[in-house]
Amino acid sequence: MRDRISDSIPCVILLALSGGCMDAYSYLFRDHVFANAQTGNMLLFGVNLANGDIPGALKYFWLILAFTLGIILSDMMTEKRVFQSERRIEVSVLFEALVLAAAAFIPKRADAVANMMISFVCGIQLETFRDFHGNKIATTMCIGNLRSGTYNLDKFINTRERPYLRKAIIYYGIIFSFVAGAIIESKMIILIGARAIWLSSALLIACAIVMFRQAAEKKLQ
Repeated sequence: MRDRISDSIPCVILLALSGGCMDAYSYLFRDHVFANAQTGNMLLFGVNLANGDIPGALKYFWLILAFTLGIILSDMMTEKRVFQSERRIEVSVLFEALVLAAAAFIPKRADAVANMMISFVCGIQLETFRDFHGNKIATTMCIGNLRSGTYNLDKFINTRERPYLRKAIIYYGIIFSFVAGAIIESKMIILIGARAIWLSSALLIACAIVMFRQAAEKKLQ
């Protein structure tokens, strides 16, 4: 199941676009935090804790916890410990879309709750979609993709072996999609505010539709 999904270029593009939307939304509209980037949240948790600012530290702790719970839930679904279905990954994506859609109704005074919901979804997505054609990827953040893309580009420059170039294109393509999602989301926030997160939901729904269609086509082969 995971191999079939991870080898779908349209799905990876849609997931990366959605990832960029989520991060832009949480930062620009929800209290200037990166729901996807847990390294920064861990840093700020530690800094606030060192300064004795417990409420400030908890602001980031809850994001880290929500992200962690998302990873656990994804693993449970993948291993069929919950929801016994061949379409469990597609349903997982639809569940992500539903959670994000609900986040639009969270009032500004409860930004922490909305950001926890987004971090939860990011954890699910990061764990569920981990590879593409055998290459480790992330569709909710860029640092790993940037490292891998640059490594493969450097190897291609030195060896002229085309497989390295193809891998570099994959990683940089994911980064481009992520940034494009952030750009589009920033414009949507200006236009429709809290409801801008629905763009990320729509992208995930589109991804699920692609996967359902792929599954149907595979049965006909």
